[in-house]
Amino acid sequence: MTAPSIQLCLALHNHQPIGNFEDVFEAAYQDSYLPFLELFEPYKHLDISLHTSGPLAVWLQGRHPEYLSRLAALVSQGRIEIIGGAFYEPILTMIPSRDRRGQIKCYSQWLEQHLGGAVRGLWVPERVWESELTTDLAVNNIQYAILDDYHFRRSGLNPDQLTGYYITENEGHTLRVFPGSEKLRYLIPFQNPQRTIDFCREMAHQQPGCVLVFGDDGEKFGTWPDTKKHVYQDGWLREFFDALTENRGWLKTTTLASAVGSTPPRGKIYLSDASYREMTEWAMPVEKQLEYDQLADEMASDDRWARVQPFLSGGFWRNFKIKYPESNEMYARMMYVSRLMERAETMSIEPSLLDRARDFLYQGQCNCSYWHGAFGGIYLPHLRNAVYQNLLAAECLVERSQHGGQPWVEATKEDFDFDGRDEIRLANDRLVAWFSPCRGGSMYELDLRDLSHNLLATIQRRPESYHQKVRAGQNRGSDETSSIHDRVVFKQQGLQQCLGYDQRLRKNLIDHYWDDEVDLGSVADGVAWERGDFADGPYEAATLVSPESIQVQLKRSGNAWGIPLTLTKSVILKSGEPELGISYLIEGIPAGRSFHFGVEFNFAGMPADQEDRFFSDADGRVLGHLGSRQDLHDSAELELNDQWLGLRVAFSMDRPGGIWAYPVQTVSQSESGFELIHQSSVVQPHWQVHGDGDGSWATTMTLSFDAHSSDNQKHVEQMLALS
Repeated sequence: MTAPSIQLCLALHNHQPIGNFEDVFEAAYQDSYLPFLELFEPYKHLDISLHTSGPLAVWLQGRHPEYLSRLAALVSQGRIEIIGGAFYEPILTMIPSRDRRGQIKCYSQWLEQHLGGAVRGLWVPERVWESELTTDLAVNNIQYAILDDYHFRRSGLNPDQLTGYYITENEGHTLRVFPGSEKLRYLIPFQNPQRTIDFCREMAHQQPGCVLVFGDDGEKFGTWPDTKKHVYQDGWLREFFDALTENRGWLKTTTLASAVGSTPPRGKIYLSDASYREMTEWAMPVEKQLEYDQLADEMASDDRWARVQPFLSGGFWRNFKIKYPESNEMYARMMYVSRLMERAETMSIEPSLLDRARDFLYQGQCNCSYWHGAFGGIYLPHLRNAVYQNLLAAECLVERSQHGGQPWVEATKEDFDFDGRDEIRLANDRLVAWFSPCRGGSMYELDLRDLSHNLLATIQRRPESYHQKVRAGQNRGSDETSSIHDRVVFKQQGLQQCLGYDQRLRKNLIDHYWDDEVDLGSVADGVAWERGDFADGPYEAATLVSPESIQVQLKRSGNAWGIPLTLTKSVILKSGEPELGISYLIEGIPAGRSFHFGVEFNFAGMPADQEDRFFSDADGRVLGHLGSRQDLHDSAELELNDQWLGLRVAFSMDRPGGIWAYPVQTVSQSESGFELIHQSSVVQPHWQVHGDGDGSWATTMTLSFDAHSSDNQKHVEQMLALS
């Protein structure tokens, strides 16, 4: 008896983020993208839909144009449908509507030019969906998009309704939305191919003629851990393609476009704001995530769990900006540049320069470093650095054009990070320093324009739900190739001993009062007790502006050990100078009383454990790499050198004292396992503070930045060339 027919849409999503290493791109190409294409080409009866993200497509154009030519040939044969998207793979709900529309339009044009065929479908990055997206997709001639069946279950559909596609609407604009099968995501390619055939046969009997959709990462086919051997060397993919071919009498692989053309919609639906299921769990606060996991484990054996689970929802993607304040800082920086671009488009700026600046902005919207789950995400310094580099490049191009390349300086005050409280921005043609008076009067971003580099793009050490697995300290896989969601693998030994947490964000100008006996080890390990309320308390802020310099003054009346003190710190930035002048004044010190006082600085994007990244003293003597601990006494200077980046940071102070330096390292999760990652190097000068006759103590410090010749600097100069 012939089985009822069914259509299976295989939609692959191939992506590498902006800033990923060249060898990672190449390895993914050799391990996933190329072998999949080579194996697929001879199977003439199989059709697929393919989304290749813009960063990857541009890389392929430069490194492997022959791959794009082969794709174009299959597109012309109707065997591959090209799915579009936003050019640089942003979370669509994270960026302004004008940028969403711009990215989608640009990428559709690029794809049609290089691969042929009309782009009518769209890959929604990380399947983060909000209803307002319908309008922006529809006005760009996008007819359909892929989400997860989780979105549809949250909106009230039953399992037997999770096939085909539905119509959704916003402001009178309509869009077709496909539910991608979570069941298929976990079957392919981790289970025997016959399991997928059996599932399709079951669905064909239940719903003859229905459409099933598999939509997931192409990296599952060779790049994810252990999958290269499983998928290619052990023959899983060939066996899968053979099985699809053998069953093509009733099981037809088809493109999303063909499915839309051959089947009517199943109905109309308004979807809940959601992402895929796993991401809703990752977006929750850690304590709620642990509670959710425990509840799910306890309920798993309960017969009612399958009925109850669809009514439980996890977190909301936007709350990654709450869970990780560093993500919100990056987001706020992106929004600042987006608004700058919007204003620049009304000015008389060379159109080609605006196009370049807009492309840098779009690259800075690439989603991967704005969140964290099974992949490294925000914990990966090279991804954060790439976002900031592109955002700063966009800003520099516009501002250099506006100022005619001449030195300038300015101060602005507004709520840059959308928390209802004003921040302060000091900027000249060489540096930009951002201050948060309400958060300890700290400097939360420090941009070097010569290198398009944010020296404060670091991250706090904080608890993560998976740290429980790290503490357990045992690798875990399965008898078959495991999904990355099920693996427990340690990339280094002894990670349990590396778990430690910070009391606050890692910023500059954080003011500490320590017990006299506190030493480098206790501060570096995060176990020293804070004895004042200055590190986190709000400061009053004022700016002083002159034609050649700007100054921010931050003042707080607080206490240390219960003793009232007033602390005033000032930062001066002069026109044309790559240097910050910093002064401190503490008032109200009782006669005969001393305080152990320190000021914390963090320097990010300068990796550790490399011979060309090191600390040195005023005489140029190398003290150790940037991941080493330094405990200097009676010192007034310290330098940080990164010869690859092309940067020397010189720190000096007029009052000699102690200087502690130590690395900040996080234990975080990636698809390949748990790993220790260097995030920043801390420099903390500290003194035994004694008041003068008026009960006051003062010091001045200087931070200067020398960008010298390096391959990186030459690359940045090319990015910022005005012609």
